[in-house]
Amino acid sequence: MPQLFHRSTNTIARVSIFGAVAFGLGGLFLALALTRSSWATRRDVVIEQPVPFSHDHHVGHIGIDCRYCHTSVEKSNFAGIPPTATCMNCHSQIWKDSPVLEPVRASFRTGQSLQWNRVHDLPDFVYFDHSVHVNRGVACVTCHGRVDMMPLMRRKNTLQMEWCLNCHRHPDQFVRPMEAVFDMKWESPHDGGAEGKRLVQERQIQSMTNCSTCHR
Repeated sequence: MPQLFHRSTNTIARVSIFGAVAFGLGGLFLALALTRSSWATRRDVVIEQPVPFSHDHHVGHIGIDCRYCHTSVEKSNFAGIPPTATCMNCHSQIWKDSPVLEPVRASFRTGQSLQWNRVHDLPDFVYFDHSVHVNRGVACVTCHGRVDMMPLMRRKNTLQMEWCLNCHRHPDQFVRPMEAVFDMKWESPHDGGAEGKRLVQERQIQSMTNCSTCHR
């Protein structure tokens, strides 16, 4: 019986199969790279705000404690956005005629809140409680980065599930003494993680990685 296909057909078939596999793997790699890019995670992307508030100035230079503005961070799932009156405690005396701060003064006069744009915005299907983390010894800087060095607020971590799970699987690497939770400059002791393990045991912190912990 005569041969129906030319011998080169075998080579074409092999190249096509390997090409399809390579294309699929390349597409998967590209998709994974894209989901981790700053375009998708908005990591290190400065988001425009109604007033260019500088944590670098207020926290780093003046030394204002996080809890002065974020009053509910220790007792609520939401850290809290300060009312305009909090800003005016200082700015009724300092920079009181600055054009940059006119939206703040207008908000105070009218009683209409400033519409801040969320920087750390988790999806609606994710539950996160600030108070639970803070009261177990997880510091602000662990999630938000060195805000005391940010002239304009930006997201320092991806906030993706794999990033959260890294902490949930190894809590001893992230907890610290309670007096250091709001300290941006605190450094962990070079003891091979012994202090972290002690704190985890003392506070009865569990490695919670089941889905219902965050997806409720």
